[in-house]
Amino acid sequence: MKNIIEKLKQAIALDVYEPSVHRVGEVTYFLARHGHQKVVGAIGDDEISGRRTGSVDGLAVTLGECNHENAHTIRNELPWTRPRCIGLATSAGLGDRLGLATPGHVRAIRTCGAGVTPIFAQQSIREMTRTQRTARQVIDAATWGVLQEGFGSDGEVFGSDADHLQQPGDIDVTVAAGFTMFTIDPGLHVENQADEMHTDMLADYFAKLDFEGLEISEADLTSAYVGKTFSLAGGGEISFDEISFLRAAAKYGNAVAHTASMHRHLAGVARDDFELEVSVDETESPTSPAEHYFFASELKRLGVQWVSMAPRLVGRMEKGVDYIGDPEKFRSSFAAHAAVMRTLGPYKISIHSGSDKFSIYPVIAELTDGLVHLKTAGTSYLEAIRAIASIDPDLFREIYDFAREHYDQDKATYHVSADMDKVPPAGDFTNDDLAARIDDFDTRQAMHCTFGSVLTADGGDLFRKRIYEALERDEDVYYAALEKHLGRHVQPFAR
Repeated sequence: MKNIIEKLKQAIALDVYEPSVHRVGEVTYFLARHGHQKVVGAIGDDEISGRRTGSVDGLAVTLGECNHENAHTIRNELPWTRPRCIGLATSAGLGDRLGLATPGHVRAIRTCGAGVTPIFAQQSIREMTRTQRTARQVIDAATWGVLQEGFGSDGEVFGSDADHLQQPGDIDVTVAAGFTMFTIDPGLHVENQADEMHTDMLADYFAKLDFEGLEISEADLTSAYVGKTFSLAGGGEISFDEISFLRAAAKYGNAVAHTASMHRHLAGVARDDFELEVSVDETESPTSPAEHYFFASELKRLGVQWVSMAPRLVGRMEKGVDYIGDPEKFRSSFAAHAAVMRTLGPYKISIHSGSDKFSIYPVIAELTDGLVHLKTAGTSYLEAIRAIASIDPDLFREIYDFAREHYDQDKATYHVSADMDKVPPAGDFTNDDLAARIDDFDTRQAMHCTFGSVLTADGGDLFRKRIYEALERDEDVYYAALEKHLGRHVQPFAR
């Protein structure tokens, strides 16, 4: 391979990514840089859409753009560049809002995440809307990243996650793009006020549930739980009296019906094997172990099959910062959730808003014993901004001040508590101090919440193009930051 790489460099002045060079029959595929531009190439084949540029050992070399057509070709010719279903393997979702992070994510997994199966293509419909990316672009970016690093060529596997899907149309778009896992978010159907309702209100709400969607009568659902005690794996039990049952049913009954409906729709349109995750993490009140039991038990009764579930955990799982709350209360509550998971599963507990929760990773790893999925996204974008602090300090300053101005508007859909009075203007810092600002609590949340506004300001002309140019110019700075930071995330879960 090194001989081919040297010949390509001499013949066409290409800087070839060595791990990307792979031979299939008589054809050799590779990824390279021509200046700051990445190109995909093939020696001895015209499957790549592009132009013939020189030859190596008498074989024509075709170079093409890293576009969707060529990504599709690469996935066909090198099947290890496709996402797959990963089952109950310990896993980590490594969201990539820019489409540039996968090589750094690969290095984090290889350095610190032995035994952790990565999900490199992960993005929610909300994030795609805010970044103005398509589902196909998310899958394609992961393809180019794993090709660049040769991830999968030795039997490694990675997955993909179409995150927080709320409508059937969301499923259609992401199935067509080639996603393998689909995270159903029934949060709009969760009754957050159930925790505060008195018995009569709960009974009234319960009577209005979607019993047709639940495929059970009001009386039969009640008799299945009220007065019943359910033993949990490893000891402990869940008991339902009338009030605890009504609260669980009122809170999650319609969410169960919606999830079952979405599951049926997915099964009807999916062309290949698929996996399902269920998430109720973005709700106002925590999921109690009894509510978790009700939710999972009812999904199971309706024939829904899932690989992971994300309850709303106690404490504050705010974006981009460590866990906020009593660690002992977290441990006690999480142990009960893990027991429910083992009783009604097995499935994995999924940790949403999982970025930077370093203080509770050891507890989660211990109590799940590998049946866990960690989900991160915004923290990789923050590392991109950290890299820009050293690559282009002036650009960092502009983004920083823009985030200060737009935080209050952009924070609406996030669990955050940053105070912009604690975020001084960029002019207060020297260039040497800029990267460290990303470690500040309030600054992290300001940067995290405003990614969409930053990337789309003035149609992308204000920041987006310059961000991509900076990170593509000095890509190893970004990869090194990701390897270090995301390595800290996956190391506690490594085997």
